[in-house]
Parts: sequence; C-alpha cells; structure tokens
Amino acid sequence: MTNLPQAVIDAIREALPHATTPLPLHEPTFGTREFETVQECVDSTFVSTVGKFVEEFEKQLAAYTGARHAVAVINGTAALHIALLLCGIKPGDEVILPALTFIAPANAVRYCQATPHFVDCNEQTLGIDPSALRKHLSAIAQPSNGQCLNRHTGAPIRAIMPVHILGHPCQIDELLEISGQYDLIFIEDAAESLGSCYRGRHTGTFGQAGALSFNGNKIITTGGGGALLTNDPEIAQRAKHLTTTAKESHPWDYNHDCVGYNYRLPNLNAALGCAQLQALPNRLASKRKLFQAYKNSFAQVPGVSLVNEPANSSSNYWLHAIMLDATTESFRDEVLKATHDQQIFTRPAWKPMHQIQPHQNAPRAALPVTESISRRLICLPSSPHLA
Repeated sequence: MTNLPQAVIDAIREALPHATTPLPLHEPTFGTREFETVQECVDSTFVSTVGKFVEEFEKQLAAYTGARHAVAVINGTAALHIALLLCGIKPGDEVILPALTFIAPANAVRYCQATPHFVDCNEQTLGIDPSALRKHLSAIAQPSNGQCLNRHTGAPIRAIMPVHILGHPCQIDELLEISGQYDLIFIEDAAESLGSCYRGRHTGTFGQAGALSFNGNKIITTGGGGALLTNDPEIAQRAKHLTTTAKESHPWDYNHDCVGYNYRLPNLNAALGCAQLQALPNRLASKRKLFQAYKNSFAQVPGVSLVNEPANSSSNYWLHAIMLDATTESFRDEVLKATHDQQIFTRPAWKPMHQIQPHQNAPRAALPVTESISRRLICLPSSPHLA
C-alpha cells in the first residue's frame, strides 16, 4: 500500500481536527492549581526534600492506587532500583524482564549487579507472554535448595519484573501463578500505567513492590519523579531511609548507617504532583475519548489496527498506538518519516533490549513476537488535551 503514510496522516488529522502542528507525542498539561501549589511551596522556602508536599503526595498516591505505602523518589528508574534492592536482588541474580520495554528496568537490574533475562511478549497486552514464559522456564529452570537456577548459566533466577507497556496491564494472574511455581519475587514496573487496573485493582500493587514514573511525558508529571509502591511496611520504611542517603534521624548530627542514595523527591516537584493528581480522573476520561476518535478514524485504513486495552483490564491509554500487519509493516519507516516531515511526532516501539549494546549478551528466550512488534508498532500523538 504505497499511500499508507498519507493514509495515516489523514487518519490522525481526522481524529484531531482542531490540533495544530507541531504535534508532540505526549506533552504535559498545567492549570491554575499547579501554579498555585508550586507558588505555595516556593513561598514556604521548603523546596528540597523536606516539606509537607512530599508526604502529602505519597498519601494521595497510596490512596489512589490502593497501596498501603508510597515512597516518592526522583524518577521511575530510582524506584525500580530501590525496589529490587529491598526485595533481595543480589549480585549475580537473574531478573526476568520483557525484551520489549524502555531501557530503565534493564538498567535498574544492572545497578544491582544482577543480570536481566529477557523473555517474549504477548501481542494483545504487549507485556510478558505467560505461555511463552512458562515454556521457556520449563526448558531452562532447575529447582535447587529452595531457589530457581538457570541450567545454562548456573545463576539464580530470582525475580520477575513485568512491565505494563504503554499503560496496558499484563496478564497478571498467570504471571503471579508462574512466579509462585518457580519461587520468583514479583516486582512490577508500572511506570507507564498510573490509572490502569487489572480486574479492578491498580497496577503496581500485586507484588512485593511496584514502581511509578512522573516524567514530563507521563499521564501526570512532577517534572522528574517516581514512586515505589508496596504493601509491606518494612520495605516502605527502608525505602524512605535508603532514598534519603540512609541518614539517621537527628536534629544536627550526620550519621549514615549504610550506603544510601540521594533519591528522595524534592518538595517542589511533589507540590506539582499533588495538583496534577487531582486532574488524573479527567485525563483518564480524555484518553478514552481520544482512543475512540482514533478508533473511528483508523477504521478505514487497511493493514492497520489500533492497539486496544487487554481483556480484564482498564488501561490509562498512556500512549495510543497502531499496529501494522504483515502487508504493511515494510512501510513503518516511511510512515515515521512522513509524519515527522509534517511535524506530527509519532514514535516506533523501543528497540528490543537484546539488541541494545549494554544488554545484548544477557540471557534470553526466543523473542519472535517482540521482534515482530518492534517492526510494526507506531505510537501516535497522545496528549490528553487533544481529546
């Protein structure tokens, strides 16, 4: 279909009749409340990691997600790093990750001197495919003294970290069953899925810990920022301690009882987050409205399908995306170039992790679906205000 690039451009413009270019992939939205809250924080002079907004933001996040505890940190990668450490990931361990993901979870595993172990994804959820994972583990996993060893590397397979890609929840029930069968720690990368639920329960709350991101391109933003979610009070307490340089509480003395991390979210960023979180329900509604507009406009474009939320899930539709089929996948780069030439800033899927230089020698399963999706998926402009 030689006119596919123009057909995609026309469908985007039909869905967004009032949008003007340049048309970013996902830009933040700010209102009066954000300015008022940030000004209040500035006036208080408590703009660093001490101040009322950090604790207030954590309380609001816990209440919204249903997690017992939320610990605010400087970004989602930091939240993943601390979650891995506090859940017991040790040097030499392997952590199962989807090969189709942003690089942050793989990097966080490396920060722990552990090894990412990449597995294939499911075309409907875009996340880890439970059937493919079960088949892979049955071939390479060996129980030994209460742990799961990789027969090929001899290393312990210690954890599984599903990622809710583009905000779409994974098949969590099946993945939890597998993690229990193989004694794997369950940690969720929910960086993209604030507002997404699986069977009525918020993502990031199913395992020992989960991580959120509030980067500038997420559904709400604190500029930079993230949070660790957990139902374990000990993990929450240790997370607050480690992310505040492991400094023992004292009016003036500086004593640090272990190597800590300067990961605590500043009060100024948290103030912005408090205001942004109030707007989240309206943004989720806007995202669904935008999905419907894209669904209508792409219905008549052959060789293209719109990525829908998976079964048993309510997605936040962080990024809307189309999937090219076998007849049109060869046009992916032409579509990307044509849209960018029109200042419509679409984006492909991330390059699969096993093709990224720092991680290309990591252990992995067969990845046919991951490699196929990486050739066919295109993310569309998804800012909530476009609806």
